[in-house]
Amino acid sequence: MKLNSDAFVIGDIEGFSPKFSTLVCMMNYSRSVLLQAVEGLSAEQLDHFYDEKSNSIGMLLMHIAAVEKFYQIFTFEQKSDFDIDEEFWKSCLELDENCRSKVKGRDAEFYVQTLNQIRQETLGEFRKRDDNWFMNEEPFWSGLPANNWFKWFHVMEDEINHRGQINWLKKRLPKT
Repeated sequence: MKLNSDAFVIGDIEGFSPKFSTLVCMMNYSRSVLLQAVEGLSAEQLDHFYDEKSNSIGMLLMHIAAVEKFYQIFTFEQKSDFDIDEEFWKSCLELDENCRSKVKGRDAEFYVQTLNQIRQETLGEFRKRDDNWFMNEEPFWSGLPANNWFKWFHVMEDEINHRGQINWLKKRLPKT
């Protein structure tokens, strides 16, 4: 995966207000380096578990997708949980045994397409909002207030954190 010519420039993006432009620039860069990290991995590599307590790279990719999906629901729809028919996403969000058993046998393209589809949904919603939306506050973890700016920062920093785990796991994949 090749970086765009403007990958290292944070600035205005047509169709987005200034704060959204800043966030989207950072999210785009974070996503591009995540996709570089998994480019060319086989389904077997994406399914590999380092040990019985670890997550696979595929699980972490689905978790990243699930976090973004959850924050779409949480901030755009003002709902605090997935609907019952979205149990798969909840499972990926929690990285539980259900996720462990269901996220396997897929190639990198599946994960890239899933991440891209969810990101396009996010960008579509961002385009509908102005910078004032970022300042909306409500109770969050432990009842402490958080605004939408923090929530979407958290989506990005969670992805960066898991990219670090993916890189660590990738270096420890069995040699083929």
